[in-house]
Amino acid sequence: MSTAPQSFPQTDSSSGAGPTFAMLSCAHGAEDVVKESIAETGWRLAFSRPGFVTAKHDDPVPLPTGIFIRTTSRSLGSAKSSDGDELIDRLVEAISPLSLPFDHLHVWPRDRVPVGRFDFEPGGDEVSNAVAERILKRLGPERLRCSTANEIAQPSQSVLDVILVTPSHWFFGTHTATTLPTRWPGGVQPVAPEYEPISRAYYKAAEAIAWSGFDLRPGDLAVEVGSAPGGACGRLLEMGLDVIGIDPADMDPRIADHPRFVHYPARAGDLPRRVFRGAKWMLVDSAVKPDATLSTVRNIVESRESSIRGCLITMKLGDFERASQIPRWRREVERWRPERIEIRHLARNRCEVCFAVTMPT
Repeated sequence: MSTAPQSFPQTDSSSGAGPTFAMLSCAHGAEDVVKESIAETGWRLAFSRPGFVTAKHDDPVPLPTGIFIRTTSRSLGSAKSSDGDELIDRLVEAISPLSLPFDHLHVWPRDRVPVGRFDFEPGGDEVSNAVAERILKRLGPERLRCSTANEIAQPSQSVLDVILVTPSHWFFGTHTATTLPTRWPGGVQPVAPEYEPISRAYYKAAEAIAWSGFDLRPGDLAVEVGSAPGGACGRLLEMGLDVIGIDPADMDPRIADHPRFVHYPARAGDLPRRVFRGAKWMLVDSAVKPDATLSTVRNIVESRESSIRGCLITMKLGDFERASQIPRWRREVERWRPERIEIRHLARNRCEVCFAVTMPT
């Protein structure tokens, strides 16, 4: 057994004194974008691996946030060992100076490959779940209020974070739950589909809808542009919405035959605007260039026929270096005069970002 030196001193920067140490999770491949964004605000980089970044700020500042940052925690250090009990010993030492107990324990691995490659999906796996159970048993109720690891936290609750950079190399940290993604273990939405999803677009839609805060209700009419084969439509139908799918490609029969679904086998820009009449929500996930996507959406939302309240638009990057184009795309969306624009690289996104656009009523 060998224990690695701590990446950071055991300083509780949450007290407001001294420097701030942060550990950040992101998608495998997005770490360079994350590093660039936090360096601009005075963070100095330390240890990193694909999908994982640590940094230090000389002042007691808030933890960094950004489009490509999935989770952020105040780092308490790290340990490396082939012995799980030794790693838990180091975790106990790291949290001993802090106010206990924590409300929740979140344990997850960094993304080992890009999302979608070899069918990889982010979130907990067999190893991290086993580690979580061992930590939960060891720490007990005097250090953890939760009876189960990796539960969804409620706003203002404290969370003890353990990130498995590898099964034998752990980083420890803590954060306070605020926004919905900060309440999810590892920033990944726990989803239990009613039926086997038709495609992974189901999970993307579920996360986008939850993160956006859009108030989708049973009986609302939603349009999905780029709907085939029907993963996202399946989520919308599961939620009780009426759905219009627009895509030249065929829909899965389970969606095509649903009584609350209508399919237009065409491109959205070729359809008369009356097709969108009465629709309150629009999801867009087409394999076209972002500028063409925005042009299509703008023509729809600015139409006199439109009653669109909220848009969830997937913008394909192709390469994370194209993240530099996001401010330009945002300016284009601002020309629509929306009430609100939020942008996030969702945990389920590949090399793409989601724009959540709220239109005025």
